[in-house]
Amino acid sequence: MTKPTKQSYSFEIKLAVVTRFLCGEPKVDLAREFDLSSPKLIETWARNYRARGEDALKPRPRGRPRRLASTQDGEESELQQLRREVEYLRAENAYLGKLRALREQQRRTK
Repeated sequence: MTKPTKQSYSFEIKLAVVTRFLCGEPKVDLAREFDLSSPKLIETWARNYRARGEDALKPRPRGRPRRLASTQDGEESELQQLRREVEYLRAENAYLGKLRALREQQRRTK
C-alpha cells in the first residue's frame, strides 16, 4: 500500500479559489470544482490571505535556509574573523579573571 503524496497547489489556483470564496461562493463547491483534498483547506488559505495578503499564498522554500557565503571561495571575511577572535578573547579574559579571583580566595582561606 503506497502512502498518498501531499498535493501542492499553485499560487494562481490558491488566489482564484480564495477570491471566489471571499466573494461568497460555497467552499464545498469550490473544493469540488478545483479537485481540492478538503474544503477546510480553503478556509486556511482565506485566513492566511486576510492576515498576510497574497504573499501568504505563495510557496515557501523547503528545508533549512542556506548560509550566505561571504566570498565565493567560502572563506570568512576579515570582519567575521575579527569578530570571532574578539568574542574568543573576551571569553578567555572572563575565564582568567574568575580563575584569578578563585585563587585569591583560596590564598585568603589558608
